[in-house]
Amino acid sequence: MDGIVLINKEKNCTSRDVVNQVSKILKTKKIGHTGTLDPIATGVLVLCIGKATKLVEVITSYDKEYEAEVILGIKTDTKDITGKILKEEKAIISKKNIEECLKKMIGTYNQTVPIYSAVKINGKKLYEYARNNEEIKLPKRKVTIKELKLISDITYEKEKTKFKIKCHVSKGTYIRSLIEDIATNLNTIGTMENLKRTKQGNFQIASANTIQDIENNKFKIYPIEEILEKFYKIEMTDDLYFKIKNGSIIKNNYNHDIVAFTKNDKVIAIYKEYSKDKTLLKPWKMFL
Repeated sequence: MDGIVLINKEKNCTSRDVVNQVSKILKTKKIGHTGTLDPIATGVLVLCIGKATKLVEVITSYDKEYEAEVILGIKTDTKDITGKILKEEKAIISKKNIEECLKKMIGTYNQTVPIYSAVKINGKKLYEYARNNEEIKLPKRKVTIKELKLISDITYEKEKTKFKIKCHVSKGTYIRSLIEDIATNLNTIGTMENLKRTKQGNFQIASANTIQDIENNKFKIYPIEEILEKFYKIEMTDDLYFKIKNGSIIKNNYNHDIVAFTKNDKVIAIYKEYSKDKTLLKPWKMFL
């Protein structure tokens, strides 16, 4: 089995749990996901199976869309409501101020990676530093917020402000950190109460399956060709096929920095621009 399966991840399980469950049901070990969802999060988890595991890097780079519930007036160590509360304060923020803040945050900025994450520093995951109470300088990542808007009423409970946002973000954006940054820009503290990933690239939650769907064999598997339909494609001659299947570096006569090569309409390889010589293309992903 080669292709993509969409899972609507449930709350209180890890992304690895989902991979293990689907691996067992489909009786395959060649499987991986394209972007971790924390246990608190639900929604679209894209699984690559068989030869499609070579597309993990490609799909991981896609933009993502989320809906998140925000609480202002609480700060936790994990930046979500499952963590240890570090501080509480009165936070009564108006709808007008929230909407103005969200609008101003659209764009690119350097976001601090949360300590409770799997990003590695000196060969060690950040959450391991946190669990061992070790200090570490947190890295920053350039992220782009393409859409950020309020999608609920504002409610006030126990001197805290609650609301729901929708966001469209680039690869590597942490919504927990985004919410903390929103709170900072509102001159208060905040944390994430719930999170749902609604879209990754063109993969939408409406098309995602439950684990029960997989068990009952009632699910769609997206072929590799469908995933790469937006890529510039070249149907190979026999001579070109010989070069491609042997992983040869070739001249870029196609005016594209990424090219998918097909044979009988099946994708055989993806080539990308050679960094040392932009007139050439080199192998990136092979599906032989």
